[in-house]
Amino acid sequence: MQPALHNLFDQFLVYMQSGGFVMWPLFVLVIVLWYALGYRFHAIKRGSQKSVRVLIRKFDSGKREIPRGLIDGAIVDALKIVNEGYRGTIGRELIEDAFFSYYQELKKYRKTVNTIVMVSPLIGLLGTVAGMIETFDSLGSMTLYSQGGGIAGGISQALFTTQLGLVVAVPGLVVGRLIDRRSKIMELELEQIKDIVCSEEEGK
Repeated sequence: MQPALHNLFDQFLVYMQSGGFVMWPLFVLVIVLWYALGYRFHAIKRGSQKSVRVLIRKFDSGKREIPRGLIDGAIVDALKIVNEGYRGTIGRELIEDAFFSYYQELKKYRKTVNTIVMVSPLIGLLGTVAGMIETFDSLGSMTLYSQGGGIAGGISQALFTTQLGLVVAVPGLVVGRLIDRRSKIMELELEQIKDIVCSEEEGK
């Protein structure tokens, strides 16, 4: 098992060295990107899949007590505020204050993900330019034998960095957009909770 891991690590080092200095910043961006995506995916767990209105009735009637996700927790907080007697404008403002942390959680690392997705192909392009410069340097000097190695190395470096830049950006873009869509739906559900809880309390 250990020799296999050792060989895998050696292959990884060869791959990283093949692309030049740009590969390591891209590798760091890969780690940051997937940490941010993993955090966002974990943070936007909704809880029960029932509609917001049904969940409010269940928590209000005591049929459910333990929140299992972000929307469940928001409903519990909103009902706690109105059941303590805060109604009307004051009650709505208190609920908005209580929901601030939920909105922050839904938006956390959104800009980080979007920035990495935009920047990674550009960093890969920087590596491509560096590789092409190396190629043209080899064409402009040295012997024919050395030119062959320099040209091949420069083109190889250019392709590796472009490849890794796209490997970072494309999955990050797709997964990030799916998570963004889900978090925006949950932001709308938070607004819906405020409207339903406040309107029901005003109607009592």
